[in-house]
Amino acid sequence: MTTLPGRPNTALLVVDVQNGVMETAHDRESVLANIVSLVERARAAGTEVVWVQHTSDELPRGSRPWEYVPELTRAEAEPLVHKEYGDSFEATDLEEVLAARGIGSLVVAGAQTDQCIRSTLHGALARGYDATLVSDAHTTEDLTAYGAPPPGQVIAHTNLYWKYQTAPGRTAGTVETAEVEFGVKATV
Repeated sequence: MTTLPGRPNTALLVVDVQNGVMETAHDRESVLANIVSLVERARAAGTEVVWVQHTSDELPRGSRPWEYVPELTRAEAEPLVHKEYGDSFEATDLEEVLAARGIGSLVVAGAQTDQCIRSTLHGALARGYDATLVSDAHTTEDLTAYGAPPPGQVIAHTNLYWKYQTAPGRTAGTVETAEVEFGVKATV
């Protein structure tokens, strides 16, 4: 059993809310408004906001598609983790960033539901973190042309299975934006 004793703090993890990812995102405006609200509320409560930014052939570092959407601005003191894989922990310094801040609980929002969000949630739980998904603050693009269900169904399915996710000594689950209470431990 992997747990993280001595890490009482919570962070809002904002994953890949970048121009190139959000251009065709399902329910973009509503999801983005929820993420903006979460960032503002986390800051007001003194909860760490940790940003994750993906780099790939489609999102080359320094390009407009790679940049975060203009509606979200990272504060200078807020950590930025660069990644190249779906799981935000894989080959990044995310673990070190969280450990240095005593963070053992993550509230996760961002994109893409069926890629980086799912991978990061599973990566967090497997590494001992409590991992809460904000059910109305994540999105994906329409990949039905490749055999995937419509984006609304992908999001609903992810919310369904993460709501009931369990692991020894850790918590998981979902919560709507309006129900998130930031503090030492976010409520599920």
